[in-house]
Amino acid sequence: MASKLFYPIACAALAAFSGAVSAAAEYKIVTASDKGTYFAIGRDLSRLVAPDADIQLEVLPTSGSAANLRLLRNEPGVKLAVVQADVYQGIVDRAITGNADAAALIRPLRVVLPLYNTEINYIVRADSPLNYLHDLRDARINGGLVGSGAAVITHTLYRMMFNLPMPEANASFLSNEEALVKLISDKSIDVVVVAAGQPAPLIANMKPEAQKFIKLLKFDPNHALSKPVLKVYSASNVLAANYPNLLTEDFTTVAVGAFLVTYDYTLKGTVDNFSRFGKSLCQNFAKLQAEGHPKWREVSLTLPNLGAGWSYYGPTAREIRSCQTKKPITIAPTKPAMNCSSEERLLGLCV
Repeated sequence: MASKLFYPIACAALAAFSGAVSAAAEYKIVTASDKGTYFAIGRDLSRLVAPDADIQLEVLPTSGSAANLRLLRNEPGVKLAVVQADVYQGIVDRAITGNADAAALIRPLRVVLPLYNTEINYIVRADSPLNYLHDLRDARINGGLVGSGAAVITHTLYRMMFNLPMPEANASFLSNEEALVKLISDKSIDVVVVAAGQPAPLIANMKPEAQKFIKLLKFDPNHALSKPVLKVYSASNVLAANYPNLLTEDFTTVAVGAFLVTYDYTLKGTVDNFSRFGKSLCQNFAKLQAEGHPKWREVSLTLPNLGAGWSYYGPTAREIRSCQTKKPITIAPTKPAMNCSSEERLLGLCV
């Protein structure tokens, strides 16, 4: 009798054990606003790559790149992050100059894959006298939430162009939506900076009537004030086809690279999961480019040489290197900052 009772109990226990073993790993990826391109990229990885790696990937909206690095470093369950190159490099630079907080933050982080260039959109009122980025010197500028990549870009570009920090009285840190309302209504803001790969949903979803109220500033790479910017950022063409309700012709803005980043995990289970993730990324890459956000068409499965302080994550790198590669490029480190600046506060390294 005992054996008859034991058999179904044992089978149930084995079934439960088997189910536990085969259950998908539950990971999270931190991105940016749920209306932005980073969130769309995370969602594509969640639905087109993670399942074949036996990973259940939850996509989390955040304030942006600087916040993402800290969440990846400290928040349980967060295993992946989308991060702007200049934010990552900014913290690397501070670590090189001896900033202990920056060193502790960046040391265990690893790159999974370079992604694409994120265009930086400077939005002003339609009747604004401003037409180019080099006209921004006395403007009241909203760079986005503290912790966002857009906030870092806004202040970094300003310092590069004008060789001085943006006056605190001219800086605001509202969400894009709040800032756009103020731009048009009480006009307490002159410029709203939106960092998002084109087509950026916030801009692409604007109605044709928006042309009566706003316009986008251009970047002149040949202007003297633009030259320092091109040491870190690149000129990028914004296509009118991506924003047919707002633009009648293509124009040039600035852009910054984006990266998929993780932590230097060493536990066997996590290493195995990420190895499968890298393999699935290779196997499903054509599907990402065909069915995912248009920015995937600018991504290639190559692992370019990285600058000092940057490293690839071994388990994913081994799988990705098995895919077709192209000519590598090098990401050059920026000049280290010597003193605590407004940019360092935006990176979360100073108070």
